[in-house]
Amino acid sequence: MFYKRSTKQTETEAPAAKSNLKRQNITLVLLGVAIIVFANIIASFVFTRFDLTSEKRYTLSDATKKMLSGVNDYIFFRIYLEGEFPAGFKRLRNETREMLDEFKAYNKYIEYEFSDPNESPNDEDRKLVYQQLVEKGLMPTNLQVNDKEGSSQQIIFPGALVTYHGQEMPVQLLSDQFGNAPEEALNNSIQNLEYNLANTIRKLTATHKPKVAFIYGHGELGPDETYDIRLALTEYYQVERIKIDGQISALTEHGTSDSNRVSIYNKYKAIVIASPDSVFTDRDKFIIDQYIMRGGRVLWLVDGVNASIDSLMHKNPTMGLANEINLEDQLFKYGARVNFNLLLDASCLPIMLVTGRVGDKPKFSYMPWMFFPLASPASKHPMVNNLNPLKTQFTSSVDTIAVTGIKKTILLSTSQYSRAVKSPVIIDLNMAKEKPDPELLNQSYLPVAVLLEGKFESLFKHRMPPEIANDKSIGFMEQGRYSQMIVVADGDVIRNQLHRTKGYPLPLGFDQDTRQTFGNKEFVLNAMNYLIDETQLISIRSRELKIRLLDRKRVEDEKLKWQLMNIVLPIALILVFGFVKIYLRKRRFAK
Repeated sequence: MFYKRSTKQTETEAPAAKSNLKRQNITLVLLGVAIIVFANIIASFVFTRFDLTSEKRYTLSDATKKMLSGVNDYIFFRIYLEGEFPAGFKRLRNETREMLDEFKAYNKYIEYEFSDPNESPNDEDRKLVYQQLVEKGLMPTNLQVNDKEGSSQQIIFPGALVTYHGQEMPVQLLSDQFGNAPEEALNNSIQNLEYNLANTIRKLTATHKPKVAFIYGHGELGPDETYDIRLALTEYYQVERIKIDGQISALTEHGTSDSNRVSIYNKYKAIVIASPDSVFTDRDKFIIDQYIMRGGRVLWLVDGVNASIDSLMHKNPTMGLANEINLEDQLFKYGARVNFNLLLDASCLPIMLVTGRVGDKPKFSYMPWMFFPLASPASKHPMVNNLNPLKTQFTSSVDTIAVTGIKKTILLSTSQYSRAVKSPVIIDLNMAKEKPDPELLNQSYLPVAVLLEGKFESLFKHRMPPEIANDKSIGFMEQGRYSQMIVVADGDVIRNQLHRTKGYPLPLGFDQDTRQTFGNKEFVLNAMNYLIDETQLISIRSRELKIRLLDRKRVEDEKLKWQLMNIVLPIALILVFGFVKIYLRKRRFAK
């Protein structure tokens, strides 16, 4: 039996249902508002950010966060990456903006503004702006831009000027790299964005500069030959030149602890021993050894063979002899050995030679000189990651020795096609004119620089007389505290060239023959920052962002197919969906 509901009952229930639905909607809206307000209240007390990228592209390192937490006044970035330029530079601009936004999220004192140095329509005004930016330390990049009217040259400044407490400092955002495609160079520049920006803030806000000493007295490089790197290091450290000369207190000083006990402290955070050519006395070695035992850091740049291009130009051929300066046993004890050999490498720097005559004038040509290898990064260590090759001269190889508790990391090496020749070595300029025999270059990736880390044992353990070992004023230590050192088998890595006619120092890494700048300065700065920097900002350089480039050939071959898929396919899907929906509606209501 079926019962039919009365019309009156149905009409009574309809307003009630509508009222219930209205109350439910109002409740949901109020609940949504309450959740949003509650979430915002929590967010005002608890700061967090979510990075969903696979390589954590937008996550700042702990070192950067810690450094930013100490900034208590405004830092202003003026970035000169505004205007019309290729897509790659737009990507660099966008990534820079996003990185500064990340900085700003952790510190409200970070401010920035993008500026276009080409915004003035007047040529003279633009040239004046260019000149001012160059004087402030920003380097321009010349781009060739293709448009409907043809191609034109455009000058851009891919960098920024950073201001803090009246100080202004330039930072280059684009790093040129040998042998890399423009896309890879831009990607590597983006990888280094966090480090470059954070490092600039660190330099501007540093209130205390640790001390660094360049040792002299054993034939080390002179002030003019290390001028540029010492100038660059003054942005981070107090740089001095020290002659040990057998003085026990040359590298250390006495102090009084809280318990009124006399203690011995290192004066310097790190020392640099750059290309010595004279014998070290046992007393000087002892002073350096005890400096290391107390946690001192050392950058050794020691030649395995005595040879120089200047002597070769005056006397050709010449003989390269072992550079025996009485450091062999000390480095061996710590875990490294600079070999008495010279490296030849197919990847090398050219030199200018007389190759003939034109009339009564000599004809000069550039010839590859295998005794000047280009040392390249041998690992992804932050000290050398994405680093340009280094210019070396008459370099040797360095071996690692098995020492308990010491970690070794190879930093630099030769190319795949190289060779080591034991001293004594005959060096003849005519060798540059000969085509190298590939069969002789049968050694690959010979180590040139190594990092040693750990607790080093004293060279003088069991060798000191009791009266010296027990003398509290000397404070002899057999076992050292944790320390680090870098051994480079070429002193010329840190040597800047002098202008041939005027004699003033040139930038470290710049070669006045080829007019190229190599990675020497960046390597030494990274090395010193790694050895000394307690903030460990240098660790950011190990970060790697994956470059996702399109296959250019495939794009060209399948261009029409992908255009049709992106334009026609979405429209076709919408039409199909519409027809299906209309059909279903007609079928439903037809019943």
